[in-house]
Amino acid sequence: MLGIIWGIIVILFVFWLIGIIFHIAGGLINILLVVILILIIWNLIQSARNKRNH
Repeated sequence: MLGIIWGIIVILFVFWLIGIIFHIAGGLINILLVVILILIIWNLIQSARNKRNH
């Protein structure tokens, strides 16, 4: 599950970079950045819970 989340984070980050470089989709780029940050925080919380449970 964590591998899938990291994959999504990388894909969103690449789309965000492409949008910034080529000035595509203005506000959507900022939304992608927020989604990336939320997924990273979620992933860190999940991995901390998994370490605590084992």
